Amino acid sequence: MKFTISRDDILDVMANVQGLTGRKSSLAITAAVLIQVEPDRIRVSATDLETGLEGFYPAQIESEGIIALNSRKLFEIVRDFPSQKINFVKGENRWVDIGDDHNKYHIAGMDPESFPQNPIFENIELFNIDSGFFKKMIDKTVGIIGPADDKRAHILGVYLHTISGNDRNELRMVSTDIGRLAKVDYTYGKNIQLPFKDGILIPKKGLMEVSKFLKADGIVKIGVCENHFVLQKEEESFLIRLLEGDFPQYEQAIIKDTKYDMILDKKSFLWTLKRMSILAIDKYPAVLFTFNNGNLNIRSSSTEFGDSKEDMPVEYNREPMEVAYNPRYLIETLNVIEGEKVVINIRGKDTPCLIEEVEDKNYLAAIMAMKV
Repeated sequence: MKFTISRDDILDVMANVQGLTGRKSSLAITAAVLIQVEPDRIRVSATDLETGLEGFYPAQIESEGIIALNSRKLFEIVRDFPSQKINFVKGENRWVDIGDDHNKYHIAGMDPESFPQNPIFENIELFNIDSGFFKKMIDKTVGIIGPADDKRAHILGVYLHTISGNDRNELRMVSTDIGRLAKVDYTYGKNIQLPFKDGILIPKKGLMEVSKFLKADGIVKIGVCENHFVLQKEEESFLIRLLEGDFPQYEQAIIKDTKYDMILDKKSFLWTLKRMSILAIDKYPAVLFTFNNGNLNIRSSSTEFGDSKEDMPVEYNREPMEVAYNPRYLIETLNVIEGEKVVINIRGKDTPCLIEEVEDKNYLAAIMAMKV
C-alpha cells in the first residue's frame, strides 16, 4: 500500500474526528482511524461505537491497501508536518512510514480487521436541508447539558420531529435539561414528506461531532434508517445510533401570551447579567429580578463575597413582580441569539421565562424560575 496526500486535504478531517476517537469506549481500536486506499481516493472511517464517520478524500494512489493508525498521533504528525505532500507506505507487520524525502515517521499500525464496521444502508429516504441552518439548529440546542450522572434519554438527546400546519410544515429540534428548554424550527414546503413522522432522540454528543463538519453554505441530506440517524454530505456521511425513550410533553412550556413581552437590547442585558453573576457563585447561583413601574432591578448576593445590583429600563406596567433565575442559563441563551434585540416574556414565578429574537422567531428558549 502506497499513496500521497495533500496536507490540506486531510488536516481538517483529522482535527474534527478527535472528539470521536478520543472518547473512551470498550474497544481500543476506536482510538484509531481506518484508512482504506482505493483506486483514486482514500476512505477514512472513525467511530466511538455510537457515532460513525466515513469520508472520501483525494489522493495520489500507487497501490491499494488498508491501515489503522492511532488518530491522535496521525493528527499531530499531519498538523506539524513541514511539507504539503505527505507519503504513506505500509511495510511489514502493520508498520507504516509517513513523510517525504527529508522527514519520516515510522509508526506501528493497529489491526484493521478489528475495526468496527459502520452499518451499510441503502435506499434511505433523505431530506435536503440547508447545511448552515442545520448547524445552527444543533449549536443552539446541544449546549443544554444535564448533570453528568443523569442518564435519562431525553436529557442525553435532542428530540427531532415534524410539525404540520395549515400553511406550513416545520422540522423542530428540542433540547432540555429540565431547568431549561430550547427549540429551533426549520420551515419547509407543505407538500414535502419528512422521514421523522414519529420523532427521534439523537444523542447530543453525536450531534456535537457532526456540527464540526457542517459548513455555512450548501445542502446536506438527513434521514433515519432502522435505529440510526443519517447525515450525508457530498463526500462524508455520519451515522448516529438513536436513543430509546420518550421526550416529555413540552408544548405547554413554550406557549406565550404576547401581552407579557418586553423588548430589551441584547448586549446591554447580557453584560448586566455577566456583571451580576460575578457574585452569584454559591452552590445555588441565582440572580433576582424585580420588576416595578418600567424598571428592572437585577441583583445577586453571596454569603462569602457580598452583593451587587443594577437597574435597567423595561416596558413593564403591571403589579410589582419578583422572580429568580440561574444567570448561566440566561447568558448561554443570549449568546446563541444573533439579533440585537430580544423579547423576554415573564408572567410569574410559576411559568418559564421565554426568550426569543425580535425578528427571527425560529428559536425560542424557556427557562424555569428558581426558588430562593
